[in-house]
Amino acid sequence: MKTILSSILLSIVIIFTSCDLQNEKKCQEEKEAIENLLENYIIANENQDLQLIEAIWASDDDIVLYGTDSDERVVGWANIRSGIKEQFGFISDTYISASNQFIKLNCTGNTAWFAETLNYNYMYKGVAHSYEGMRFTGVVAKIDDDWRLVQTHLSLPASVGVGD
Repeated sequence: MKTILSSILLSIVIIFTSCDLQNEKKCQEEKEAIENLLENYIIANENQDLQLIEAIWASDDDIVLYGTDSDERVVGWANIRSGIKEQFGFISDTYISASNQFIKLNCTGNTAWFAETLNYNYMYKGVAHSYEGMRFTGVVAKIDDDWRLVQTHLSLPASVGVGD
C-alpha cells in the first residue's frame, strides 16, 4: 500500500513539476518576444522607421501614448502615428539605450507590462540633446499571436543626478 501511495504521489509531483517547467519555458519565450519588441521599438525610433513602428503598435482607436509634456496624451493609432511622424520631422541622429528592463506577464499570457530606463540622445535644429534616466513604461497585448504596444508612458525624473 505504501508503495502504491508513494508511486501516486511521485507521479503527481512529476506531473506538476513538468507543467511548471513547461509554463516557465513558455513564459520565458514570451518575455523574450517582448524584449525583442521593445528593442525593435528603439531601432525603429533611431532609424525613423514608421513602417516598423506600425508593426509594433496595435492599430486600435483606444490605445494610449503619454509623452513627457504635461499635455501630451495621445489616443488612437492614427493620432499616435501622426505624432511620431511629426517628431521624426524635427529630430535626427537619434541614439537610445535601455537598461533596468522589467517585464511581467499576466497569468493567461496574453497581456504584459514593462518598465525600463532609457538614455535618449538626438539632434534638434543642429543641437545635441540628451535625456538621461528617462522612464519608459507600458502595456503590451498579444494580438493575432504577436505582441503589440497598447499603452506607453514616458516620464523624466524630477531631479536627475541630484544627490540628497
